[in-house]
Amino acid sequence: MTMNLFNQFLSPTFLGLPLIAIALMAPCLLYPSPAPWWQSNRWMTLQNWFIGSFIKQTLSPINTKGHSWALLLATLMVFLITLNTLGLLPYTFTPTTQLSLNMAFAVPLWLATVIMGFRNSPTHALGHLLPEGTPTPLVPILIIIESISLLIRPLALGVRLTANLTAGHLLIQLVSSAAFSLLLSQTTAASLAVGLLLLLTILEIAVAMIQAYVFVLLLSLYLQENV
Repeated sequence: MTMNLFNQFLSPTFLGLPLIAIALMAPCLLYPSPAPWWQSNRWMTLQNWFIGSFIKQTLSPINTKGHSWALLLATLMVFLITLNTLGLLPYTFTPTTQLSLNMAFAVPLWLATVIMGFRNSPTHALGHLLPEGTPTPLVPILIIIESISLLIRPLALGVRLTANLTAGHLLIQLVSSAAFSLLLSQTTAASLAVGLLLLLTILEIAVAMIQAYVFVLLLSLYLQENV
């Protein structure tokens, strides 16, 4: 039973080739590219409105030096939302349930914000490691604690996204298995399980979008600290 539960998180293969690359290309194929004419369709207008609103909300607390990250953050947001929501469809694979993939997103972007902070203002970047007014005996301890908290940020980004999506997928599979097993013996209990499954699916769609937003929002906060 345990193996069956976690088999859904294994990367699928075809003829020995991993299909995760096709899953990662899905967002690029779903969204329309800008039209060469002035008038666009409603889907394109909605897409542009969503991206524009997200960029405005995310980058409003950041000064102009960090606005060059607008395209990167917006692309990452749309990419993660698409991967998370497509993974809720039957017989699909969610690449963002893999910790290695999420860490591949989190570590380079976090490291880029840290390098930018040390390049623009080394004194200000190092000042985060030691709060002002710290007693002298506590200086070494606080530097170690703040350094650990700084280095653990990308791990927290990757683990948060992986854990939330994995827990949701496991819960949906458990409830759906219970509903299927109770379908013939206890119809009332199976109906309640199906209703619970529908509510869980709606909740997981919201979680998929929220977790993508939280991932990008935390990156923007790290960028704000270092710009």
